[in-house]
Amino acid sequence: MVKLNKIYTRTGDDGSTGLGSGERRPKWDLRVEAYGTVDEANATLGLARLHASGEMDGIIIRIQNDLFDLGADLAVPDTGEPLSYEPLRIVASQVERLEAEIDGLNERLEPLRSFVLPGGTALAAALHLSRTVVRRAERLTAELASHPAERVSRDAVRYLNRLSDLLFVMGRVANDDGRGDVLWVPGQNR
Repeated sequence: MVKLNKIYTRTGDDGSTGLGSGERRPKWDLRVEAYGTVDEANATLGLARLHASGEMDGIIIRIQNDLFDLGADLAVPDTGEPLSYEPLRIVASQVERLEAEIDGLNERLEPLRSFVLPGGTALAAALHLSRTVVRRAERLTAELASHPAERVSRDAVRYLNRLSDLLFVMGRVANDDGRGDVLWVPGQNR
């Protein structure tokens, strides 16, 4: 269990931050950007929860917890060296749960006739914002994974990919099961 007694440490005053492994990296390091953007996505989901209830609220709180798992995963690089503890990693079952939630929610939606503009209800707009931040986290994590010296779990990248899909579907559900979607009309304002 995490116990935080002191919030400021002054150790980052030099522009560096500590990873879960104890290694220090610059605050602009790609790994720090990746898990920082996961944290940002989590914060946007906190705002979405202000408008959620029931099933949607339950899904969001599970995602928020998973995003802390993901941040912990990314904050402890897999160097192949033994650690004094077992690092927390995203696992396939977390990705599979997202897929099941996507399938379950998508069953009640009519097929799309056009792209959806972010908006509609307050919850849908917040979920679309979260989706875009998750997409950025996914791009950063995929870029991190592309560096040979930086090991990233395949399930971490898969989780972010599925999560953005789930947030899209949840946005449609929040818009009266898609009936309130704001659709893109190509060339409408020419």
